Amino acid sequence: MNLKSLSKEWEAVSYGFLDASAKRELRRKMLKAVAVPGCQMPYASREVPMARGWGTGGLQVSLTLMNPKTVVKVIDQGADDSVNAASIRKFLTRVTGAEATWDTLDATLIQSRHRVPEEKLTKDQILVLQVPNPEPLRSVEPNMSIARQMHADADYSRMWLQLYEQIVRSGRVMQGASYPSMVNGRHVMTPSPIPRWDVPKLHMAEHLTILSAGREKRIFAVPPHTRVEPLVFSDVPYKVEEHGDITCTRSALKGFFMNEIPNDDGTSSYEVSDSNLGIKALNAPEDASPKIGETWYQDGEWAQ
Repeated sequence: MNLKSLSKEWEAVSYGFLDASAKRELRRKMLKAVAVPGCQMPYASREVPMARGWGTGGLQVSLTLMNPKTVVKVIDQGADDSVNAASIRKFLTRVTGAEATWDTLDATLIQSRHRVPEEKLTKDQILVLQVPNPEPLRSVEPNMSIARQMHADADYSRMWLQLYEQIVRSGRVMQGASYPSMVNGRHVMTPSPIPRWDVPKLHMAEHLTILSAGREKRIFAVPPHTRVEPLVFSDVPYKVEEHGDITCTRSALKGFFMNEIPNDDGTSSYEVSDSNLGIKALNAPEDASPKIGETWYQDGEWAQ
């Protein structure tokens, strides 16, 4: 006799792992978040088989939204094959019976850590972003009770002062990822640690974006066709990373967000951050163009 003979095969407690009560609460909070764009909604974050801080918030939202007809894509900083992305994708498909894909165009639900795909998302797709720290005011007001009151009063003067001090000291805004952005002209949010390159992709987008922080127990959303405007001064325009002239050493793609890879000789090479975009380019026949969908950027410039 051994332990295995005394135990049953693993199975989820209910469809999609989460119990019905948890899903009802998450759906209610998601509806509230959509109704008040950019406003943080508290929720009772449940325990899932993953350490907090590794995507538990996004995982709970995905489990609530998925059904057997869902086609899910999971990426970690643009990569489909990282350990975190592969583990989450395997868990989601195992407890829901949904199909998985690496292709952005085929997915109906995309869960992401720190990146928005380069190919445009449509009205039939949902983007779920994992958020480690949902409070944009934390760097200027560590007391969360006061920060909540500042959101209620739309008092973001300290954040403007912080950006101004960066310009005075460094000659430019130093804020990189998690750039604070005004949603629908009312609430300032942190768009998760996505680079500045990705923030414009949320502005007036066709898709629904849901941002969830499991460790902090907060959820907020950007509905389709909603204004998302980075905080900038009129005389200091918003700038994305200057990757337009960089070419991917593997796929030869140019004009997209790149990962810098240090070489042994002290130089650097670059690979396109959106790994599936690079795979499409590599797998394309020599006499045909890759089957890449419409992209947000073209040659490093925002495509209007």
